[in-house]
Amino acid sequence: MMDNLMNNNSIYLEGRVVSGLEFSHEMYGEGFYNFYIEVPRLSDAKDCLNITVSERLLDEQKIEIGKDIVVEGQLRSYNKYQDGANRLILTVFARDIYPCVEKSKNPNQIYLNGFICKSPVYRKTPFGREISDMLLAVNRPYNKSDYIPTIAWGRNARYCKGLEVGDNIRIWGRLQSREYQKRIGEEDVVKKIAYEVSISKMERVAADNTTEEIFDDTVGDMNEDIV
Repeated sequence: MMDNLMNNNSIYLEGRVVSGLEFSHEMYGEGFYNFYIEVPRLSDAKDCLNITVSERLLDEQKIEIGKDIVVEGQLRSYNKYQDGANRLILTVFARDIYPCVEKSKNPNQIYLNGFICKSPVYRKTPFGREISDMLLAVNRPYNKSDYIPTIAWGRNARYCKGLEVGDNIRIWGRLQSREYQKRIGEEDVVKKIAYEVSISKMERVAADNTTEEIFDDTVGDMNEDIV
């Protein structure tokens, strides 16, 4: 059962270290640290992603700014009280880190198997692109869950309109960072960064574990404001 839960959530990243290590927290006497990597897209854009790593892995792999590395692990979420409100924070929990010797064609891959925990929100961007926002609850051991914001495009977005809370969904895609501006007063605007999984393929899983439908809608690199 635990192995199945571990397989619900996997991510593979190839990127360049762009920040030093910063202490995050300690659990059961084990220290954890955060750092950021930049992962290239097909375009010139890059996703700046937060990595959480155990001090045990740091004994085996040195993290240096400018170094190209591979990170394999899981996408985790937690709530953090910030700016007077609880915010959902996403981080990549590293299970393995090693040097990136040869870069692949797909440096940013994620697979999630979870359950819809909020009704999907369908909308259109100012440029007329169809998108759906969907929050996925992905179970992990010890009765915990990660809540992962995802975004679907095109016909995947239209398909999401028919999904309901509790539906079991498998998705494949990439983890992306997106800058947006938030107005905090009549004149003041602050820059924020949102993290979400951009879906390229998705399946709905029936109660008997058969796949009902498969959609594939590969997404190009989009830099438009979709807030």
